Amino acid sequence: MNQRLDKWLVYARFVKHRAQAQALVEEGAVRVNRQRIVKCSHAVKPDDILTVAVHGQVRVVKVLAAAERRGPASAAQLLYEDVAPAQKQDASPEALC
Repeated sequence: MNQRLDKWLVYARFVKHRAQAQALVEEGAVRVNRQRIVKCSHAVKPDDILTVAVHGQVRVVKVLAAAERRGPASAAQLLYEDVAPAQKQDASPEALC
């Protein structure tokens, strides 16, 4: 089951609005399986690894499922699995070791 990247970001509650998701993708702040994506229509599917730089953090998540709508936060958390803990973008190199 494939889903547009911008819709998935909204349904998984990484951003509130689809326009914000589209801006993130167009800025190059989203990678799918280590490849930077610049088209909002790029399809994501289960087992894809997303790297998303949002809200001053870099999140690495594994896509588990697609959704039909933006639901409650508890349902959104079932769409992905955190692969790496969130890291602040402004963290010093010593903190990342």
